Amino acid sequence: MASENSSSMSSLASQICNQIASIFSKPTAPHPPPLDIMVAELTNTATQKGRVFLYGVGREGLMLKALCMRLAHLGISTHLVFDMTTPPISSNDLLIASAGPGGFSTVDAICSRARSYGARVLLLTAQPESGSSVKHASVVAYVPAQTMADDDDEQGKEKSRPLMPMGSVYEGAMFVLFEMVVYKLGEALGQSPEAVRSRHTNLE
Repeated sequence: MASENSSSMSSLASQICNQIASIFSKPTAPHPPPLDIMVAELTNTATQKGRVFLYGVGREGLMLKALCMRLAHLGISTHLVFDMTTPPISSNDLLIASAGPGGFSTVDAICSRARSYGARVLLLTAQPESGSSVKHASVVAYVPAQTMADDDDEQGKEKSRPLMPMGSVYEGAMFVLFEMVVYKLGEALGQSPEAVRSRHTNLE
């Protein structure tokens, strides 16, 4: 019985991982691959001693919090919007925001505000042509995954229970994308595993 359960878990995990991995084989043209965009923007900000700010809502926001932590481990001055210690944004800085379905009123407002202070805005989205947040972006990282904007396109039709509901595919793709970004960015910035580890909190 234990062996059967392990096999079932492994099969389900493989299906979920494969669905997320398939996102990165989809074409993004005319937009460059999101990995290239993120590494280039973050490398440029880091070399200019700029700061990185991150903002997202819901589960997208949780993925960005995870990225924020790793960017800090890479030695970049990194802040979550609305944290008590978040400094003012300026023209040397980069805001990374996410609006998977294309737009949220808060994301629109934060991106617009950042641009008004001269900061660059990198927007992650699955709706690069129609989303309301796109107009506020300096650069768009297109992640071609299902979100709540298109998870119910066949309304009225009977369909099987989805493996990953609502925006889970996009959010899972964000996590995997960010792990790739951290790996490539660590190379670009010459950060050794020892240096990265040395910045991990010891208040645990």
